[in-house]
Amino acid sequence: MKSLSPIILALDTNDVATAISWIELTRDSVDVYKVGLEFFLRHGALGLQLLRESSHFELFLDLKLHDIPNTVAGAVSSVAHLSPRFLTVHAAGGSEMVRAAVEQGPNISITAVTVLTSLDQNELISMGVPLTPLDYALALAKNSVASGARAIVCSPLEVEAIRQAVGTTVELITPGVRPLGAEAGDQSRVMTPLDALSAGANFLVIGRPITSYFQKSPQAMRERAHEIRESLN
Repeated sequence: MKSLSPIILALDTNDVATAISWIELTRDSVDVYKVGLEFFLRHGALGLQLLRESSHFELFLDLKLHDIPNTVAGAVSSVAHLSPRFLTVHAAGGSEMVRAAVEQGPNISITAVTVLTSLDQNELISMGVPLTPLDYALALAKNSVASGARAIVCSPLEVEAIRQAVGTTVELITPGVRPLGAEAGDQSRVMTPLDALSAGANFLVIGRPITSYFQKSPQAMRERAHEIRESLN
């Protein structure tokens, strides 16, 4: 079986036609596509069906579920028919919530999101969290894996320590990766894609460093995705 590309392309758009174009232009370099709240709340399961009619791909369904265990269990059950490879929940929801998601999605890699890459030390302090981003992410990751999560989302700056803590069987997914020369945008804790993989990440969520090239031309976007994919070999 062919190994998957480490790039997860973020389909950060609410337009179906645009998302389909992005998929078609990058299929040579990308196998997993991330659909988040912006798209899913507007188009729902029908929107995902339209995307998959254009091309078969592995789905990273980034809903970041965070509620009482019973509600999260119901939410997972409601989207299980979409067969996402990854489905995100907030690790901060606690052991019972993560466990409820895992029980309702036995064929899904329930993916626990630790500390958002838009948060830094000052933000955590203002929220009343007396931990560094690293210590908080470590605690959340270990608790989630113990509750059955099969994948973890964390900043690339925490991936090495989390890899050591959770072992080799858990898949680590890192947003906040920026190729050399790309703008950081709203991400506070970033790293280059190759450095993130070297630190222990399995997958890299990349959006604007690829999708912004669509404004130049479709071919420019295709070439940019290929360039980043080749840089990871």
